[in-house]
This record gives sequence, C-alpha cells and structure tokens, in this order.
Amino acid sequence: MSDTIHAEYFTDLLCIWAYGAHVRIRQLHADYRKQLSLKARYIPLFACTGQRIGKGWAARGGYAGFGRHCREVASHWDHVKVHPDIWKDDPPASSTSPHLFLKAVQLLEDEAVVDIERDSEPLSSRLAWLMRERFFAGRMNIARYDVQCALARELDLPLSAIRARLDSGQAHAALHDDFEAQQRYQVTGSPTLVLNEGRQRLYGNVGYRIIQANVRELLHDPQAGEASWC
Repeated sequence: MSDTIHAEYFTDLLCIWAYGAHVRIRQLHADYRKQLSLKARYIPLFACTGQRIGKGWAARGGYAGFGRHCREVASHWDHVKVHPDIWKDDPPASSTSPHLFLKAVQLLEDEAVVDIERDSEPLSSRLAWLMRERFFAGRMNIARYDVQCALARELDLPLSAIRARLDSGQAHAALHDDFEAQQRYQVTGSPTLVLNEGRQRLYGNVGYRIIQANVRELLHDPQAGEASWC
C-alpha cells in the first residue's frame, strides 16, 4: 500500500458546481490528510463574466438568467445556500482577482509563513470556501480586493505578506502554472479532480463515494490502475 498519493483539484471560484462540491473536498481533507497530497488549482472559466454571462447568456436573460440557473442547480442541494438575487447588481467582473489572492495564500503555506492546516483543512481551502459562500449565499463581490482582505482577516491571515506575493508577481506566476496544468491534463471544466498523474479525471458533480473509491484503490496499489474499474 502506498503511503501517500498526489491529486490536483481544478475549479473556478464562481462556478456553482464547485461551490456545491466543496464539501466533498473538505471531507477528503478530513479522511485522508495523512495519505493524500491535494493541490488546489484555479482555472479561468469566469475570467471575464461580461463575456461568459453578459454576452453568453444574453438570449437567456443575461446575469439575471444565469442567476436563475444557479438557483435551480442549488435547489437540489441541502448543504449550501444561494442568494435569491445572485449575479444581480455589482456581480464580480472576473474570478482572476480572487484566484490570485488564493495563490498568494498558497505560496505562504508552501513557505511555512502560515500554518498549512487548521482543523484538518488548509487555510487556503478555508479561504476559498469563505469566498464561495460569501458570494453565492451573501452576494459579496469577491473580485474586489477590499472584500478579499476582509475575508482574509476573518482567518487571521497576514495581509502584508499576501500583498507582497501579489506585488512581486509570484502569485501571477503560480496562477499561470495552474493554467499550464489545466492544458497539460486537458481539463475542460470545474470541478475536476485529477489523480494518478493525469490518468484519472473525475469531472463534474461526482459523488463522494466514487471519489473515495478512486483514492482508496490508488492507495492500495498506485501502479495497477484499479481505480479505473470503479
């Protein structure tokens, strides 16, 4: 049996499906934190919401229509809430800004400037959840830097150190690395969990027991590819 395996999790913060799936990633952290190295990566599906939603959904009601779509999707879940006016009035222009902020926090974790875990979950993952929850349930514009800083303060994160990684371009380089990984693994949507060095990809609204079965089989024998039978 392998001691540890590596996985990469690709999402966009503004993706309703990733919002609903975040609870499964939290459970993975809790169940396999000593055996699973899980790297969060962020992809630019909503890098320009004016293009993706404003123009892409123009025939279906634009931002208001997309908001209705998000509420319909979330109506099947009992573990998350979505604001009735989601995507109306001051919607985020881009997911790139909060993604950069999260990459800066990940860098601080890599450098051991902040504790990697608190309550079995990395602080960067906790901040990602806070951003998602405050946007979808509270309709906060998480593309704004002042909003990002306010949420980081709730977790006692060092704002000066985060700003330094943003100003130096390090966070931008880390986000570009995520984009290159997306291209390398041919990840087309959010959320996507990549396992076994890209040989296994679990895309979309995949149940936790399916994810767990894949992880268990890889831990049992990372070379045999048994997880492909799950």
